[in-house]
Amino acid sequence: MKFWMTLGAGLIAAAAAQSESIPGMRGVDHIGLTVPDLAQAEMFFSDVLGCEKATSFGPFRDDEGTFMQDLLDVDPRAVVETITLMRCGFGSNIELLKYTAPDQKVVQPRNSDIGGHHIAIYVDDINVAADYLRGKGIRTLMGPLPVNEGPAAGQSIMYFFAPWGLQMEAISYPDGMAYEKDGGTVLWSSRSPAE
Repeated sequence: MKFWMTLGAGLIAAAAAQSESIPGMRGVDHIGLTVPDLAQAEMFFSDVLGCEKATSFGPFRDDEGTFMQDLLDVDPRAVVETITLMRCGFGSNIELLKYTAPDQKVVQPRNSDIGGHHIAIYVDDINVAADYLRGKGIRTLMGPLPVNEGPAAGQSIMYFFAPWGLQMEAISYPDGMAYEKDGGTVLWSSRSPAE
C-alpha cells in the first residue's frame, strides 16, 4: 500500500511540475562539448569511458551571411567542422563539436568559474572505477570521497580530467542518497524505481 501511495504522490508531483515546464519536456537529450582535438575526444569517450560513437557529420558554415551568428550566437565566420554524437550507457548523449572561429577562446573554466562545468559519470563501484582511471594514466583528484552526512549521504565521488582538461566526476550511490528518504523529487539513478 505504501508503494502505491508513494507512486501516486510522485505522479501528482510530476504532473504539477510538468505543467510549469517547457511543453513536452522529457529529459536531457545531450550535452554538447567543443573540443580542441576531435579524434582525441572520441578516443577518450570510447576507449576510456566506454561510450559508443553513433554518428558524425558536418561541416556547417556560412562564408557570406550571418547564419552561424543567428542560429548559434557565434562569430558569423565560425565553422563547425565536425559533430560527433556519442551514446554513453543509458544516460544523456554526448555531442562533441570541433569548431574553428576567428574569436575562439581556449581558456578552460574551473568549477568555480561562472560557466564552469563538469560531467558526472555514474559507476557501480567507485573504487574499481578509480583504479581503472589511474591505470589508464588519467589525472584524478582526491578520492574516492564517501559522503556520510547531509542530504547527499550515501554517494561517493572522485573528480578526474579528460586529456584536454575537461573536468569530469565519477559518482556512485548504489544504496541511494539520504534525501530520497524524505520523498519528493528523486534525481536520475541507475537503480529502477522499484528498488
